Amino acid sequence: MLNRAFQRLADLFPMPSLRVQRLIAFVVVLTQAGISVTGAVVRVTASGLGCPTWPKCFPGSYTPTTVAEVPVLHQVVEFSNRMLTFVVVIVAAAIVLAVTRARRRREVLVYAWLMPGGTVLQAVIGGITVRTGLLWWTVAVHLLASMLMVWLATLLWAKVGEPDDGIDTVQAPKPLRLLTILSGAALTATLIAGTLVTGAGPHAGDKSIEKPVARLQIEVVTLVHLHAELLVAYLALLVGLACGLAAVGMNKSIRTRLILVIALVCAQAMIGIVQYFTHVPAALVAFHVGGAAACVAATAALWAAMRTRETLPANATPTADKKILA
Repeated sequence: MLNRAFQRLADLFPMPSLRVQRLIAFVVVLTQAGISVTGAVVRVTASGLGCPTWPKCFPGSYTPTTVAEVPVLHQVVEFSNRMLTFVVVIVAAAIVLAVTRARRRREVLVYAWLMPGGTVLQAVIGGITVRTGLLWWTVAVHLLASMLMVWLATLLWAKVGEPDDGIDTVQAPKPLRLLTILSGAALTATLIAGTLVTGAGPHAGDKSIEKPVARLQIEVVTLVHLHAELLVAYLALLVGLACGLAAVGMNKSIRTRLILVIALVCAQAMIGIVQYFTHVPAALVAFHVGGAAACVAATAALWAAMRTRETLPANATPTADKKILA
């Protein structure tokens, strides 16, 4: 019923071209990644409790107000990040509107609807994070959920560019596709370890002396080494995947995305090394979170390239997946 109502609303707008749909989908990826970076800015500026309650900023007020206990800068930073959520929701609604108006296939519609739905859920997780006083594990869940939204947004971008009347086309042998899944699992483990480093690290999100933020009670150096070793494992799997795909032959799209992923992972490793030896400066934390989002998006794009859709020939019937290994 909701979908039919939205279809009636969408029919009031001009038919968006495929180019417009892909552009909006790309902006969805940017906004989902961008709000994870602004969230990191909130944390490293100790503005996590700039609005100490949720959904209101202060009891009785949805906007910042003059409170001696909370510096104005912290209020502005936290409130601005909350307002960015509305921008993300608007962009997410735009992609739903675009693909609904274009009457895209069900798969595209499902991915599109995940964007506003997931963003609202993220806002709720953020509210829980504030209400629990920035407990380290709530911050970790909040960041991991952001990375999941970046992954789903990238898959949406890939799906939007595929023909609705096409057939699934396998672009690599099954063992190499399984290796891609394994590399995705390594990326997930690396991200989880990264949130543990955050939970034990120096940037808690608030510097209140009266009520300090609870931290993960594990030696941060141990967690840093775990995080680094998982990143090395992730990079090694990507190199192995590159060698395997080179052996069987890979198309230009996969080659480009694979090179991009490896380059981003190496750059992310360098940022992490600099962070470690410079005692985690605040600016580099934001760059590191942005790099994580970029690695997630690039890996998702590589994942999507392993199985695509091709236009169905006029005299063919979609009876089975087409397999192309090169």
